[in-house]
Amino acid sequence: MRAWTLVLSIAVHLGFIAGAVVAPLFATDELPVPPRITEFVRVVAAMPPPPAAPRPPRPAQPSPDAAPLQPPDTVIPEVTREPVSTDVAEPAVPGGMDATGALFAHGQPSGAEMLPPPPLPSPPPAPVRVGGIIRAPQKVHDVAPRYPVVAQQSRVQGFVILEAVISEGGAVQSLRVLRSQPLLDAAAVEAVRQWRFTPTLLNGQPVPVVMTVTVNFRLD
Repeated sequence: MRAWTLVLSIAVHLGFIAGAVVAPLFATDELPVPPRITEFVRVVAAMPPPPAAPRPPRPAQPSPDAAPLQPPDTVIPEVTREPVSTDVAEPAVPGGMDATGALFAHGQPSGAEMLPPPPLPSPPPAPVRVGGIIRAPQKVHDVAPRYPVVAQQSRVQGFVILEAVISEGGAVQSLRVLRSQPLLDAAAVEAVRQWRFTPTLLNGQPVPVVMTVTVNFRLD
């Protein structure tokens, strides 16, 4: 009983499947035609303006100072002009000077009454070296040198000998190191530059002198 029922169920299902597959093949209805779109959109395209025509280059103007390319037909003779006098006659002023520098006396140049030119300033006297009749000036203002810290830490001591130029008034004009201690030179120069001396006289006139100065650095 069960075998017949299974066979009948399979046959029914096959019949339905065959009908679903074969039935469309026998259909005679025509497929619907899709509607045609007949509407159009009108677009007006604007044409770009034509490009501007290039301007022709301007012809170069000939320079008036340039030499002509072609010789002229005629040559115009040059007009000779009389020289213009630039001398201006001015009345002579008594005691004045003319263009050459001559003095006028009563309206006329007079060589006898010309004033002599002012004397030129005399050059400063050269410093003289101390010795012989030239005595060394006496120091009237003393400034002790400052011992540099680096020299103290390095235990450096000794003499620094300087050559000093003393002015007529007794001030130190310049200094030059004759015997150097590299760590002590700057301190010696700074101190001696502040010293002041008495003026040195030669024939009763103060003169600059050259003398040596010794600065002693000691750690005691």
